[in-house]
Amino acid sequence: MTTQAAVPTVPFWVNGRRVAAAGKREGVVTDSATGRTVRTVPFATAGDVDAAVRDARAAFPAWRDTTPLRRARILMRFRDLLEQRKGDIARVVTEEHGKTLADAAGSVQRGLEVVEFATGIPHLLKGEHAEDVGAGVDSHSTRQPLGVCAGITPFNFPIMCPMWMAPVALACGNTFVLKPSEKDPSASMMAAELLDEAGLPAGVFNVVHGDRETVDALLTHPDVAAVSFVGSTPVARHVYETATAHGKRVQALGGAKNHAVVLPDADLDAAADALIGAAYGSAGERCMAISAVVAVGEAGDAIVSRIRDRAAAVRVGPGRREGVEMGPLITREHLDRVAGYVDLGEQAGADLVVDGRGVRVEGHEDGYFLGPTLFDRVTVDMPIYRDEIFGPVLVVLRADTYDEAIDIVNRNPYGNGTAVFTRSGDAARRFTRDIQVGMVGVNVPIPVPMAFFSFGGWKGSLFGDLHVHGEDGVRFYTRTKVVTTRWPDRPEAVSLSMPTLK
Repeated sequence: MTTQAAVPTVPFWVNGRRVAAAGKREGVVTDSATGRTVRTVPFATAGDVDAAVRDARAAFPAWRDTTPLRRARILMRFRDLLEQRKGDIARVVTEEHGKTLADAAGSVQRGLEVVEFATGIPHLLKGEHAEDVGAGVDSHSTRQPLGVCAGITPFNFPIMCPMWMAPVALACGNTFVLKPSEKDPSASMMAAELLDEAGLPAGVFNVVHGDRETVDALLTHPDVAAVSFVGSTPVARHVYETATAHGKRVQALGGAKNHAVVLPDADLDAAADALIGAAYGSAGERCMAISAVVAVGEAGDAIVSRIRDRAAAVRVGPGRREGVEMGPLITREHLDRVAGYVDLGEQAGADLVVDGRGVRVEGHEDGYFLGPTLFDRVTVDMPIYRDEIFGPVLVVLRADTYDEAIDIVNRNPYGNGTAVFTRSGDAARRFTRDIQVGMVGVNVPIPVPMAFFSFGGWKGSLFGDLHVHGEDGVRFYTRTKVVTTRWPDRPEAVSLSMPTLK
């Protein structure tokens, strides 16, 4: 029997340096393509969290008082370092998550774009000013940072999601404590070291790893002013309810069941190509993945046959291998969960058009692989439709009319992203007005907004009022103060009445 060699431990990053955990609890990080343990990751105790928050709180006054332009210049240097190290970060993401190198590099790029947006935030921190709101009285507003902010991010985008939050918070003058996914934590550590190299003062950005115990310590810590979260809807609800009960500002992005409506007049070949990427890219482990297609009328059989042929041809394998289009799932447990949903779909009576359960990758027999899977004639009462599967499983529902398709989408409890495929400008315009979803694509299957717009859904996909990055991100990480001033040239008479500023 052979034993695996000792593997490195991913440390915390606190107060500008690598720090070991105080406790003994830990998890393992696996190479998803091989099943091998490649790292261990410590789980922060309440004491570890307190130490990180304490250092972030101590660093806050000086960082708040750093001029916005100086903060932006540090982020400019960070952006350049991210560009230089993009390949290294992508390789770590591929190793720990499993997505292809091209997909991992794309996620680094999308994170980098939020950093670019954050470098321009000084312009968005400007307040308003009004002269003579009363006789000799002026008013102005300012935007000021909150203090220590926390970010809790998911496994599917281990560099992009932290970059949605931290650069915006830092540019606004806050300090930050990040709790990345314990399944693929190394990219966040690389970001911390690059921020340090860019000149970020110690304590301004910190990283702790952990599980629910760690998360709850952040949610209840009295010195954490705001919490940003991306993950499943049940956890998003827990984060929102717990943190708001402790007086914190919260943006908690939850799960999704993203629909694509295919109308009969659509370019069906282009739609099928788009849906293959949207459903099976990153093994379906995207909060913006299309996981349900609503085919209207005669589009049904035509789109299913096209998706079937393309899905069967998708090349599955380790993300590092050239030519591979879809990598493994994140863990053995998640693979078993997704495969279990395929079983449930069969039991419920859906037509299994493409079955990904039998895929085998030579030389990677212990990897967490499941091939593209396609179900047709799915109904809204089936578990494969109701639940967020978060894997390479695409379901097709049939609708007779446009109105029926809209009703299917709007009755779904999620409202993250959606798309319509059509050649009709009128139908597209109606769709964008009628649909009750936060992010909408017209012939664009994954309508992830650019960094200068905000990202977020509706209904069960978002808890809180403000989305991430863009101007909503600036609003979230600042609070407004209104100042009213008068410089009297004579003593004021005493008055106990409500001032009217006449």
